[in-house]
This record gives sequence, C-alpha cells and structure tokens, in this order.
Amino acid sequence: MKNNLPIEIQRFKQIREANNLTQVEFAEKLGIKSSTADIERGKTKLSGIVVTQLLKIYKINPLWLFDLSRQKEIDLYKADTMPKVVTVNTEGRDNITMVNQKAAAGYPHNIQDSEWYKSLPAFDMPIPQYRHATYRGFQVEGDSMLPTFKPEDWVLAKAVESLEHATNNKVHVIVMYDSVLLKKIEKQQNYEHLKLISTNEIYPPYNIETKDIQELWEVTSKLTFSVNELSQNSILKKLEASMEELKAKLNHIKPD
Repeated sequence: MKNNLPIEIQRFKQIREANNLTQVEFAEKLGIKSSTADIERGKTKLSGIVVTQLLKIYKINPLWLFDLSRQKEIDLYKADTMPKVVTVNTEGRDNITMVNQKAAAGYPHNIQDSEWYKSLPAFDMPIPQYRHATYRGFQVEGDSMLPTFKPEDWVLAKAVESLEHATNNKVHVIVMYDSVLLKKIEKQQNYEHLKLISTNEIYPPYNIETKDIQELWEVTSKLTFSVNELSQNSILKKLEASMEELKAKLNHIKPD
C-alpha cells in the first residue's frame, strides 16, 4: 500500500527508528505527552517546538525534514569562531593586532567594524610560525589567571576556526557578545556548553553557552613587562646559589 503520509511525518518516524526508540521513549525525549503515535499516523501535525527539539537533540535539519534540502544534519553549536576582521601589512601578510584593556571593553561591539581596528596598534612578527595562521594580542586584566598571567601582561593567541578545533585544558581568549575572557577551556558534551577554568583557585569554574561565543583564540605565548626578583631565571638563581656555596666552602679551608 502506498504511503500517503507527508514526507515530514515519514522522516519523523525514520528518526525514531534509527535511534531504536519506542513511540513513548521518543515522545519523552521530545517533550511530547504520552506517545508519538498520533504524529506518525498523520493525525497530529509537527509543531515548531517538536522541529526545534529534533534540531537540538538529533541535529536534524528542518529543511531536510520537509524535503527542501539533501543535508540531513546540521551542527547547531558548530559556530564560526574565526576572526571577523583581519588587518594586513603592505605585503599582504596578516598583522598581529594588539587589543589593550581599554580596547577590549569595546571589542565585542566593534568586532566586525574594519574602521575600528585602524585605531589599534598592529605589527608583523618576522618569525615563521607566525606566518601560517592569524594571531592577535590581548592584554590581561584582573587576577583570575594568576600566577601564570599577571594583570597588564600580554598574550599572543592564534585564531581557532571552530570549537571543534579547540584543545581542551589550553588557555584561550574567548570573545563573547559582551566581554573578552582569558581562561582554560573544557568542551562539554555536544559542544552546547563550554567550561571556563581560572588558574587562580579562588575563582570557581563555570559554564557558558557556545552560541554566545563570537571568536576563539588559543594562547601560544605571553609578553610580560613586570620583571622583578621573583621572576628571575631559575637557572641563574641556581648558579648564584652554587657560587655562594662554593665561597662558603673556600672560606672554611685553612691555609697550610
């Protein structure tokens, strides 16, 4: 017997069967009362809420569901986190634009304004590893990343194409719609949320929604200008200690 049910109903049933769910189990996952039986018989139309749940839970492309696209699945949380504007030097190579603390406050709101970037300092790093990716500099604000990153340090960070390409437990600059954050990241299941972790233990980790991320940058190096006694080279310290120990031993040697 020919199936006269609408294509979206046929595909709705296919999704349930592909996931080995009963009509009751499928209904529970989609937030439908009792069962999906009435939908599968064509007695009840697919509501916008059900279509949304299919997209969120099973990544079902609504256009595919209604036979308007051949692409069955789309990743709702695979946001494009690449830089929205890139500046170049006279030779056409990407510049490293530097975003200080003051500029960071306006960065999320000017992220696609190419004219705004002209007010920021930029330079070209003549080192090979900086020529095969887009980098940006950000100035550290606050103490949440102590002791690794101090306030007013600078970090150089490499653009990350999407959350899928981000590396867990590495420090990133996360550009939200209202702020710029420096944190270690931990991807959560389905990429719907991202855990942000501070290296300063007094700040607890917390989750953000990945849909709120505009850009993502992986920190590769830092620049610090607060050189003091505590930040001296450890090898130099060991050498000085060894010299002091040697002098002490020489002072205890009695001449013949």
